[in-house]
Amino acid sequence: MENQALKELIKQGFAAMKAGSKVAAEATDEIQNDAKNPELKSALKEGNEQSKVWVQRIDRGLQEAGGNADQDNEILKANYSVSQKIRQQAKDDDTRDLGIIASGQLAIHYWIAAFGTQASYAAAAGLNQAEQEMKACLDEAKKADEKHTQIAKSILSAQ
Repeated sequence: MENQALKELIKQGFAAMKAGSKVAAEATDEIQNDAKNPELKSALKEGNEQSKVWVQRIDRGLQEAGGNADQDNEILKANYSVSQKIRQQAKDDDTRDLGIIASGQLAIHYWIAAFGTQASYAAAAGLNQAEQEMKACLDEAKKADEKHTQIAKSILSAQ
């Protein structure tokens, strides 16, 4: 594969990730307000702060790849729409919180895949800073996934 074609793919990936970050930022306050479990509320607040760091890293990766951010992210828009429906239809606080975790983990898994892919592609293209920063994001996303799993288990065991 031509290196320029790979860099174009990397630019598109970063642009999609940047658009996804905007969707996530729009959804965060609403989702945090709907959560009732204190551990979940704390994890969501922590995740919101972490996502601000991710946005900075994505921006730097996009810059290193020489791209711009003119793209939508239909995947995360759809995830947010499903999240809204789950939260609106929940019969009680625990069910709503578990729904928040379920849709949140779908989003986290999107980020795990995106960060891992971008790190691999950046390495192949010689974009060393982007590679390292995407690996850092990947590690952080995996930790967030584990934390959400533990919170869900805690909610389920209390029932």
